[in-house]
Amino acid sequence: MSEQPRRPRKPGKPYRRPQKDPVRLLAFEALRAVDERDAYANLVLPPLLRRAREKEGAEKFDARDAALATELVYGTLRRQGTYDAIIADCVDRPLREVDPPVLDVLSLGVHQLLGTRIPSHAAVSASVELARVVLGDGRAKFVNAVLRKVARDDLDGWLERVAPPYDEDPEDHLAVVHSHPRWVVSALWDSLGGGRAGIEDLLAADNERPEVTLVARPGRATTDELLREEAAVPGRWSPYAVRLSEGGEPGAVEAVRENRAGVQDEGSQLVALALANAPLDGPDRRWLDGCAGPGGKAALLGALAAERGAFLLASEKQPHRAGLVAKALDGNPGPYQVITADGTRPAWRPGSFDRVLVDVPCTGLGALRRRPEARWRRRPEDLEGFAPLQRGLLRGALDAVRVGGVVAYATCSPHLAETRAVVADVLKQHPGADLLDARPLLPGVLALGEGPDVQLWPHLHGTDAMYLALIRKTAQDA
Repeated sequence: MSEQPRRPRKPGKPYRRPQKDPVRLLAFEALRAVDERDAYANLVLPPLLRRAREKEGAEKFDARDAALATELVYGTLRRQGTYDAIIADCVDRPLREVDPPVLDVLSLGVHQLLGTRIPSHAAVSASVELARVVLGDGRAKFVNAVLRKVARDDLDGWLERVAPPYDEDPEDHLAVVHSHPRWVVSALWDSLGGGRAGIEDLLAADNERPEVTLVARPGRATTDELLREEAAVPGRWSPYAVRLSEGGEPGAVEAVRENRAGVQDEGSQLVALALANAPLDGPDRRWLDGCAGPGGKAALLGALAAERGAFLLASEKQPHRAGLVAKALDGNPGPYQVITADGTRPAWRPGSFDRVLVDVPCTGLGALRRRPEARWRRRPEDLEGFAPLQRGLLRGALDAVRVGGVVAYATCSPHLAETRAVVADVLKQHPGADLLDARPLLPGVLALGEGPDVQLWPHLHGTDAMYLALIRKTAQDA
């Protein structure tokens, strides 16, 4: 049998294997974990970065690579709403019909084009190469086509095209321009009390990378010690705060490694300090942190209590979070105890404490700088789920404090349904309790409003949007 002639090759470029870019591949893996497992980027990213350094070596995956990967993940998550609107304008199908992994690659590409200084040709080619690695050549062509459309204009030009005019729909305009769900824009605007400038400044601040803030735990570390670290500058408001400028690594700080200092937003520090400094009628020997996990406020309260010879009981309902509290308090110089207990079903007798803190579970809308994915996960109906717990914990705190003692109700949310509404409802049921003016207990802090409660803001104070109400128990309820 004669040999069959070979079929001639079609002219064209020879096949080339896709090149794996460890930085963009890591960013893609992080986004997939956030989407598929409801993971948080701040928990997913560190182990991925460690694995990349171990696999590639410190020379091939250095600090600049880690910084770029971090920027790609957080920048893409923060701007997800804006980028979705732009991508939707560039595809011929509803966005919900685009496979989530494809959408993640597109979003990473759009962020490089519109949110970084990476040249357009490099942003497109790197994204297409990533698509070839994780999606295959077919869908890489789709990614290439979409990103080339996006590259035709800058961010301002795209926002003018995809965001409705402010005069026609202010909330939807702000939602697209500043990448927040519309209901969150509405809620934050209500909490601020109106005005375009304030809400625009707040939404913009939510999209900024937050500084890392350390706390020097009294009696164990000092701010002078922390300020000797490279890239360290004083805090704005708390006498125990030190900020690390961009590039500062908390794990490299000796006092942090030894648990004498910790990472803690300045707003959280101010809440603990306000409770510790609130005037009491009577003794000051027993303090309670009724929702202590993960332990930052408990560690600061424990150190402050130790200076006065007071005892701190740190209570946390979830066992694994109670373990984090115990770790944060380890080495505290004064007496303390960590227990696993439900603050709505107390394991202590009524009137047992002089000072009580309840930093209640909430939607977390005050920490969107740190957890940008939370804005896309939360729904308005989540408020109804938190409401009974928040009220129950505050009622439990008022039962736990003695007459003449003080309760601090705190939450990392500015939503009125989680702040003033909770306090007002509970105080109606407790006639023997009065609000204290919290503002004098935050000396030097500006723009604290009309009081007596306090709402901190990222754009005004550089902190998370922490809420604080101080309540003195004046009489035993009947």
